[in-house]
Amino acid sequence: MVERFPIAGGFTISRGSRAEAVVVVARVSAGEVAGRGECVPYARYGESVESVVAAIESVRARIEAGADRMALQRLLPAGAARNALDCALWDLEARQSGVPVHVLAGLDRLRPVTTAFTISLGTAQTMARQAGEAFDSGRPVLKIKLGAPEGDMERIRAVRAAAPGAVLLADANEGWREQELPALLEACAAADVALVEQPLPAGADAALERMERPAPVCADESMHTRADLASLRARYDAVNLKLDKTGGLTEALATAEEATRLGFALMVGCMVGTSLAMAPAMLLAPRARFVDLDGPLLLARDRSPGLRYDGAVAWPPGRELWG
Repeated sequence: MVERFPIAGGFTISRGSRAEAVVVVARVSAGEVAGRGECVPYARYGESVESVVAAIESVRARIEAGADRMALQRLLPAGAARNALDCALWDLEARQSGVPVHVLAGLDRLRPVTTAFTISLGTAQTMARQAGEAFDSGRPVLKIKLGAPEGDMERIRAVRAAAPGAVLLADANEGWREQELPALLEACAAADVALVEQPLPAGADAALERMERPAPVCADESMHTRADLASLRARYDAVNLKLDKTGGLTEALATAEEATRLGFALMVGCMVGTSLAMAPAMLLAPRARFVDLDGPLLLARDRSPGLRYDGAVAWPPGRELWG
């Protein structure tokens, strides 16, 4: 099922702007019990709504014949389609067994977590105003979208001045260039930015091995599954786990374990989706240093029932939503 949710005020990163979130929901049923999972097709990874729906349909017969989550890892590659089905199978298993999904995943309990709140790319003045308003309204962790190098130093300084007490995360979305990177990382360090996401394009980030990193750097587009981790050890200090990249919660949990073993700090992130997409990602939050699950906060309307947000605090999902 394809669903559309308008974004409040639009959403802009270095690659462009969007006015709505288009999501694909997979539903897997057994008798009267059904599980659901949501994904967000992402053009950056060669996905479209049509390709994701087609991928899900391509394994329909195998799923209906009883293929489980482990089999699914072999049937589809990592990506949005596998994510939707994997999370639907987790949800179905929890509902069939009566065991909460976090227990199935080996967690004692889920607790409320503080999520970052995203400030879209804009002028320094606009971003500073929005950051100040967000921080003053009780959002202590702000993720600022960057990636326009000629103005990013001014944006960093302006946001820090407007929200002096905020924890700042900077996300360049592959928008910086190697020759500008040292000065931009120094500017982030001077502004006490806690983490810089994906400053250079994936596949063109080897320069990170050869330079000092005064601010910690996090892999996003460069890291999809645990298979990517070993090659990134000398380039990044942290990795951003997103279920639409890992291809679901099953691989995300394994990737989190391996990333921790290798010494990476963890961030759990999201695409702009609804609470149904955030709910399974909440199972990664206990392992993460930074949580960025603000997708529903960026929408003009979320699905109902959804996650409970108290300002910046996201509560674990109720079983009527997922798991």
